Amino acid sequence: MVLRASFSNSLRSSHLRRKASVCAGCLVAVCGAAACEGKSGGGPDFIFTGGRVFTGDSTNAWAQAIAVAGDRIIAVGSDSAVTAVAGARTQRIALAGRVVVPGFNDAHAHIGAPVAGVSFRTSAGPTPDPAIGAVLIALKGAAKKAARNAWLVTDVGEHVLGDPKARRALLDSVVSNHPVMLRGYTGHGAILNTIGLHVTGLDTAADVEGGWQERDAAHQPTGRVDGYALYNIERNIVMARGTGPTLAAFRAYDLLAASLGITSTQIMAMNFSPTLLAYVERMGVVRSRQRIIPFEMTGVGHRESLWVGVRPTNMLTTISGAEWILDGTPIERLAFLRAPYADRAGWRGRLNFSADTIAALLREALAHNQQPIFHAVGDSTIAILFSVMHTVAADTTWQRVRVRLEHADGLMPDLFADAKALGVVVVQNPTHIDVIDLAKRWDAERTARSEQLRGLLNAGIPLAFGSDGEPNPFVNIMLASSHLLNGNQAISREQAVKAYTYGSAYAEYAEHDLGMIKVGMLADLAVLSQDIFTVPLNTLPTTTSVFTMVGGRVTLEALKRQPSLKLSRHFWRTPNFIRRFSRN
Repeated sequence: MVLRASFSNSLRSSHLRRKASVCAGCLVAVCGAAACEGKSGGGPDFIFTGGRVFTGDSTNAWAQAIAVAGDRIIAVGSDSAVTAVAGARTQRIALAGRVVVPGFNDAHAHIGAPVAGVSFRTSAGPTPDPAIGAVLIALKGAAKKAARNAWLVTDVGEHVLGDPKARRALLDSVVSNHPVMLRGYTGHGAILNTIGLHVTGLDTAADVEGGWQERDAAHQPTGRVDGYALYNIERNIVMARGTGPTLAAFRAYDLLAASLGITSTQIMAMNFSPTLLAYVERMGVVRSRQRIIPFEMTGVGHRESLWVGVRPTNMLTTISGAEWILDGTPIERLAFLRAPYADRAGWRGRLNFSADTIAALLREALAHNQQPIFHAVGDSTIAILFSVMHTVAADTTWQRVRVRLEHADGLMPDLFADAKALGVVVVQNPTHIDVIDLAKRWDAERTARSEQLRGLLNAGIPLAFGSDGEPNPFVNIMLASSHLLNGNQAISREQAVKAYTYGSAYAEYAEHDLGMIKVGMLADLAVLSQDIFTVPLNTLPTTTSVFTMVGGRVTLEALKRQPSLKLSRHFWRTPNFIRRFSRN
């Protein structure tokens, strides 16, 4: 496989297109006779009957049964029509009324070894926003137990990042013989102690492109680092830990994905390298589809090209696109806004790259047939990006390219026309809707216009869903269909499932193969433990898959039991959800 497929072939190899054409004339309830014979003439490999099949196909939204031969769906329709094509070798799956959906496609995921370090709990349980006092106590205790030179890392929130006293001098007073990093739980912004700055070289280095350090009046680093200065540190810490933690993370995710009906994952390659990816592929722990989206680091005055020329060795893996982080988030007030933050006078956030650099990134993407993928949250960031896109190439070019906006929390309605004209795809994470401090940051008027979901769909802007944290798609479906921030932006459960399946496939040019249960499509599907379209909203997160299939291969089979799934300890992006829903 080549590194970066062209936009015209939409990441699909020619052999997949030929296989899809077998049933090109069979887009009705059942397939043609020849196709239904399967690979060995004994009928399809599987038939699923007696279910409620949500196809995601607007022309045939619901069905009872499905037939699969090889890696493709060859029949979708009534029980009698599909049963009629079964042969002696066909495995028959009785759905007993269960709901079947296209396999979920997580369009924005982070997999890989975590940045290991200190963790702690308060009396209220896990918290992403501890007070600095609790942090210092935990660090002091951890330093006594830690191995020599080990990094001490923990997540913090606004209580620490927004405290001007929480800088390296305060950390040094507690821990001076270990590198320390207090990392913003959003992944943006961190505070290091003196030894942390020294071992990373930041105590004497100039700012890297797209990143910066806070400096005092004497131009000395205070310990606060942001943007690509932070991302470089995180990757280096993870890489220093070796292959074991990364392999374990991929293995654990693969099992979790199967239990949640996730059949495709688009992975932001922030904390692992091509070498680590090759190792994971060789070990064969991944059974679902994964798209690796290169994330290049930067240096002083230059951008790296670590992923150029890298090719996957696993047929389930593709490597394509290029992600760049243009700003931060409203939590740490780094999303770049057109008007100042409501709770910090005169402060609008910060853009990681200049308009000229954004233009260079876009031109490079066009030259290399890359899909540009931009983390862009603030409305000013998005407006600047759109303006630069209009300058660099014609709207028709961008419509073909499908530039992605990751998160796009600040994509306000007055920017919809540009987004539509430029063919922009929005990859949203419904957990962002439930961020506690967003209304404080943006005031009531801006909050009412932000976090668009229904508005995007009504404007005809392609919408995909990804997790960007807790991978449970049913949590995200619940949040999208309730929209605790702006109720008028809630979408239906059917629309949410489409965003998580077809929308995500469209975001990676795979909509002709993935995202629907339809004749000729790849057989990626999930049989669910409960009817997610009718159960009470607050019970959605308890849903699991009891049978998951990827390209005709079974990755999970548990039809005779109802597995339970506990929310992971990393479920920190939805504090409002924990408070409002878990007690119901």
